[in-house]
This record gives sequence, C-alpha cells and structure tokens, in this order.
Amino acid sequence: MPVFDYDPPERFVAGALGQPGARIFFLQARAAGRLTTVALEKLQVAALAGKLEELLDEVQRRTGGTAHVPAVAPPDLTDNAPLDQPLTEDFRVGTMALAWDPDTSQVIIEAQEITDEEDLEAPEPSMLRVRISPGAARAFSQRALQIVAAGRPPCPLCGQPLDAEGHICVRLNGYRGGEVAS
Repeated sequence: MPVFDYDPPERFVAGALGQPGARIFFLQARAAGRLTTVALEKLQVAALAGKLEELLDEVQRRTGGTAHVPAVAPPDLTDNAPLDQPLTEDFRVGTMALAWDPDTSQVIIEAQEITDEEDLEAPEPSMLRVRISPGAARAFSQRALQIVAAGRPPCPLCGQPLDAEGHICVRLNGYRGGEVAS
C-alpha cells in the first residue's frame, strides 16, 4: 500500500475543476518537490471541512484554549490559488479519517483509496496522510467550504441543486402553483 505522507505539507488544499454541475473535486498536497492529487466527491469535501471545524472546536473546548486552536482561519494562511499542475489523479478517495495529535498539536487527515471489497486479489489501497497545524486546518476548511458553495445554487424548497435546464422539486410533489404539473 503506497502511503503519501506529508508532515507537514507546504500546501494542502481542496479544489475543483469544471463547470457547476459537472465539477470534479480534488485534495492536493505538496512538499519537497512531491505532489499528490486525489479525487473525491463534493459531499466528501463538504463533510471533511465540516468535521474539521467540529474537531477543532471540540479541541478548543476540551483544552480550555490551551491547545492554541484559532477560532477562525488566520489570514496569512489563506490560499486561493488554483490547483497545482500537472493535475494527475493518484487515486479516488473512498474513506477518510480525522484525528487530533495532542503531543504535536496537529490535525491528522487520512484519505484512503476506494476499493472493491469483493476483489480478494486486489493490492492494499493507497493512502494520503497529512499532518497540519490547527490554523492550516481552519484555512483548509474555509477554502473547501467556499469551493463547495461555488456550485449550482440550491432550490429554496428542497435544497437540491438547480439545473439550467430546469428543476423538478420533490417538495412540490408534482404541483406548481396549485395546478397539477403535466
């Protein structure tokens, strides 16, 4: 199983390519001339960002502020640059894990390659492991949430993305303005 380990990376970001509705999402880590790019789903990016925020808030709460976890992303760690090139997908993410290392005051993020559980002959899955500071984690989360939000606007009734071609809202159950939709 190849492990792409970054402790710490020079850069760790989420990004997306393509038009809203057809975007491909990535995590990218870079350090010492190495670049690792993994693909994942939009919901995985959103979940990772949300869980990172929850983890940092919980560390801050449990330590009473002694863990030096910033409440917001430090401005000097903001990274709005595009993904690094060449953009070559190393693997597609299946599962992710988060942890707090109290000895180093770092967040550990692991993203493991998706596998076919029925294939007993398959090699061990690849893994991206990144260790970052709490400030870098806040900055990562801020960028990730902005990228997720930059997609298609949600329907105000059901929350599903609105398509340029139209949208059939499940909350309306086939009715439009009191009339049956045909």
